Amino acid sequence: MCGIAGFIGDRLSNCHESSEVLNRMCRAITYRGPDDQGVYIKRNVALGMRRLAIIDVAGGRQPVCNEDGTVTAVFNGEIYNFQDLRADLERRGHRFQSHSDTEVIVHAYEEFGTECVKHFRGMFAFAIWDDRFGTLILARDRVGKKPLHYTLVGNALVFGSEIKSLLQHPAVKREVNATSIAAYLGYGYVPDPDTAFAGISKLPPGHLLTFQNGVVRVEQYWDFQYEPATASSRSMTLRDYTERLQELLDESVRIRLMSEVPLGAFLSGGIDSSTVVGMMARHMTQPVKTFSIGFTEGSHDELEYARMTAKKFETDHHEFVVSPDICRIAEEIVWHHDEPFADVSSIPTYLVSKMAREHVTVALSGDGGDEVFAGYERYQRDRTKQAYDFLPSAIRRGAGLLSRRLPVGTYGKRYLHHLSLDANSRYVEGMCLFNSEGLHDVLSRDVAAAVRDFDFYQDMTAMMRIPKSGERIDSLLYLDSKTYLPGDILTKVDRMSMANSLETRSPLLDHLLIEFVQTIPARFKLNGHQTKFILKEAVRGLVPEEIINRKKHGFSVPIATWFKRELKDMVSDILMDGTTRSRGLYDQRAVKRIFREHQEGRRDNSRHLWQLLVLELWYRTFIDCEPAIHFSGVKHLRLTSLPSSPSVVREGHIS
Repeated sequence: MCGIAGFIGDRLSNCHESSEVLNRMCRAITYRGPDDQGVYIKRNVALGMRRLAIIDVAGGRQPVCNEDGTVTAVFNGEIYNFQDLRADLERRGHRFQSHSDTEVIVHAYEEFGTECVKHFRGMFAFAIWDDRFGTLILARDRVGKKPLHYTLVGNALVFGSEIKSLLQHPAVKREVNATSIAAYLGYGYVPDPDTAFAGISKLPPGHLLTFQNGVVRVEQYWDFQYEPATASSRSMTLRDYTERLQELLDESVRIRLMSEVPLGAFLSGGIDSSTVVGMMARHMTQPVKTFSIGFTEGSHDELEYARMTAKKFETDHHEFVVSPDICRIAEEIVWHHDEPFADVSSIPTYLVSKMAREHVTVALSGDGGDEVFAGYERYQRDRTKQAYDFLPSAIRRGAGLLSRRLPVGTYGKRYLHHLSLDANSRYVEGMCLFNSEGLHDVLSRDVAAAVRDFDFYQDMTAMMRIPKSGERIDSLLYLDSKTYLPGDILTKVDRMSMANSLETRSPLLDHLLIEFVQTIPARFKLNGHQTKFILKEAVRGLVPEEIINRKKHGFSVPIATWFKRELKDMVSDILMDGTTRSRGLYDQRAVKRIFREHQEGRRDNSRHLWQLLVLELWYRTFIDCEPAIHFSGVKHLRLTSLPSSPSVVREGHIS
């Protein structure tokens, strides 16, 4: 695990200047790889990396070259089947100098060309320089667990694991992409391939980029497939699917226990992380080290359920209880994300990563279970709201007309608008924080005019029409797997874990597991209104029944309560101070109304307030001034151990 950066085709004056720029790009992401730095500079090509040593700790330094030095690679991630690939490549005549998975990438590319990505089972973002043909290849794993960004500046391509690394290059500008700001206010993140910076793109998951002679070519090599049932799949029973799923779950966890450094797991108290921990316990000779986050507000606290799993599998369990003043690290969270990012669960994810890193270097998580097995409650709501489609079109048009006439803030206005939409647009709208009308209400007149043409629905609803299975739930799963999963869930986990130099692995996102689950009939995923039906059947007897049968909770944060009490002044001070007003981004009357409604208890506007707060902090950090290579703000956070029982270590306060 590490961070990568580099550029090609640059016009920097000399090798020394290239070295200085590459060094700054690497130092900007030191926390992603605190153990080592490696560089390759030749003519107009510069590749760099920061290493977090996990596999072949002694000999796995990067960059890695082939036998004659014509192919060079830097790599972020893990290739879990690298030993099998190595054996195959050795039979084909390739000679290895190390025991690292990075070297397998180099020789697999020699053997298979860009098709090598189809042979890798793991999470990865890598760059390969092929000196024979003057070609740079960038690749990102199938579901987007590892990030990769790039920009074309003149005839030069600049790339890196994080945007702050690209911004260290003198030719890369810090300019705002206004359309992406509109997307952020709608979805809470900026979907691939765009970023909040004009001219900087994300390489989408499952895609490969080649750069040769100043020309960029991006192509897709893998996608989620939801096809109509085949004769063989129709002959399979629930038991057949369940038994095969059990085998793949066990294998996906087992191969991710590969490590030369201490390893543990995040444990939320839900079925996904409990499944991972239960299967880890089968294969580990020592108690699994587990890490959980709780809150002083009982309605958001899941520690009781995490303890059930920890007790059953006799884990070495650690907990941290979050209090409101933890939001003092908001600026640091914004700095690590590079883009405006409104998922407030970044805070507990950062904290559980920080706690885990004090004990382990690698942590397994249950991420992806909701998108793979249909776990979100919004899938249930979508099924219920299908009744709206049977309303006469005149009633639905009338609801839309009435909604447009009602003043902003009127109760029922958004419901009427929701009622008027078709099924796909309605689902997309249900995921939005600010809808199209709310967006233009909260933005200033000039900014609203600049993003007037932004369409919340067009791209998203187009994706929902791609699956060919004919099943509604498959369309929803495809959309979420292509947007929310990489744009929110995986971004959050990658940035917050790597901020603490912690590697995270996601067994439920193994691509072979995903490809099998996609063949399972929709009725075994969302069974009536029961989510994750097939997963629950597969882990009965392993995971405690209380975990299987409990209502989904989600990784929520009591921000609504905090914004009314402890954090009230922080929000008002930032959103309504002179810097924010002079920026001219928001309509201050709308911001004050949203804040007032929340304080008076008329509406829970906490997510909207957090979203606006984060955007302003992002402007101050990345646009108002050049972002620092190292965060120099709040450095007060220290986790302190409290008295513990034999099975649970409570680690709990900020000092």
